[in-house]
Amino acid sequence: MNQSNPNETYTKDLAHAAALLTAGIKMIRLEREANFYWFVFEATGAEEVTNAYFSGDLKQPVKQYSMNMRFLKDRLFAER
Repeated sequence: MNQSNPNETYTKDLAHAAALLTAGIKMIRLEREANFYWFVFEATGAEEVTNAYFSGDLKQPVKQYSMNMRFLKDRLFAER
């Protein structure tokens, strides 16, 4: 796995990935490493969303966030 690409943002945190999706950050792919997956997103705008997410300042529509959590879980189970 190559996390040095400045055009990509990686996370293995499902909730963080759902927040990025809900903010409109495009998911590029899932990338498997050992016994887990990385969610890979476009980097544009991701740092701002990530900072707001981890500081607790991110405001997002709950229904869309919940739908994105389900979408990501479905993607993970489809990969197994």
